[in-house]
Amino acid sequence: MRHRSLLILTTAVTAGALTLSACGSRDDDGEDGGGGGGTTVVIGLDAPLTGDLSALGIGIENSAELAVKTANENEEVEGVTFELEALDDVAQAQQGQQNATKLVGNEDVMGVVGPLNSDVGQSMQKVFADADLVQVSPANTNPALTQGENWQSGDKNRPFDTYFRTSTTDAIQGPFAAQYLYNEEKLTKVFVIDDKKTYGAGLAGTFAREFKNLGGKVVGTDHVNPDDKDFSAVATKVKNSGADFVYYGGEYPAGAPLAAQVKETGAKIPTVGGDALFSGEYISLAKKNAEGDIASSVGAPLEQLDTAKQFIKNYEAAGYKDAYEAYGGYSYDSTWAIIQAVKAVVEENDGELPGDTDEARLAITEAMQGVSFEGVTGSVAFDEYGDTTNKQLSLYQVQDGKHVPLTSGEFEG
Repeated sequence: MRHRSLLILTTAVTAGALTLSACGSRDDDGEDGGGGGGTTVVIGLDAPLTGDLSALGIGIENSAELAVKTANENEEVEGVTFELEALDDVAQAQQGQQNATKLVGNEDVMGVVGPLNSDVGQSMQKVFADADLVQVSPANTNPALTQGENWQSGDKNRPFDTYFRTSTTDAIQGPFAAQYLYNEEKLTKVFVIDDKKTYGAGLAGTFAREFKNLGGKVVGTDHVNPDDKDFSAVATKVKNSGADFVYYGGEYPAGAPLAAQVKETGAKIPTVGGDALFSGEYISLAKKNAEGDIASSVGAPLEQLDTAKQFIKNYEAAGYKDAYEAYGGYSYDSTWAIIQAVKAVVEENDGELPGDTDEARLAITEAMQGVSFEGVTGSVAFDEYGDTTNKQLSLYQVQDGKHVPLTSGEFEG
């Protein structure tokens, strides 16, 4: 499903610039009326642009668009004009896979940003890998996507060389929250709930293991359907368990009403979760019952980073009506990483991309492994698994209707 028509963000290109045959759109000398040539490189984007998670998805899209616009205005890659093609996956794995196939079929697409959801990311990985098309997610946090299904046992094996991410993983996000709640808040009893999805179940699992290792007690566990809105049965279980808090592995459309209904039973305890609860929409849905709830998120608060000041200024100046949300900075950096990989290939190939689409895509994927720059979210680079080398994390608490930073740092594992 297309969210909007193809975004064309143009900039002046120098005379005698790149011409491509199979990859990139070609404007031959004289055909554009200006006597100059140029190459168009399309960056695909996949995110939930409609539906319950669209607040996060639109923040991802807007931020990627801003990166593309900035690259074109600054002529970041000489002779290359970047375009963004944004597709809506409605947070569904099947739709994400279809979008991946569509993007692969467009020979001008040289990289893809997204998706938001880890289960959607899993559905797309092989499609992109088969086409040697690089994918950089700003939001996927399930460790298995980069380190394989046996990562917990120490048997790490990268499944797909085309997959990268600028957000850190649940392998440290869950434990980071567990350490803070046990060591700093002195909370010792938790009721753990997840939505059975790749992201939620994985995050809840890493949290529970670390919490128990620290000496905490899991007094109850349960699963919910993320499409439900009535959680009264599980809320009653939470109240009767005597838990100090709830840990929810899942996203805000279910997490917010779950948290509210727990409090409505008389159990005045906080609900804690991961980055998929770190959204203004969580507070809008839970209203006053969101007070005191805690969410972890990847990276440090953007508003506290010197590296993010220009991004925030430019985002506001662009007039986007929707907030950049939790992943805006990471989306910008994911897009910029693709742009830098394209730039590296062009510079190493005598000022042009390889003329064959498959060769160009493979070269860009290989170049991504060596990409390194100071981004919106801090230093951007990738390790041997395609994971970000930036392991910074933060915790936020809802206070007076806003997410307020509690703590920030690197997980001490």
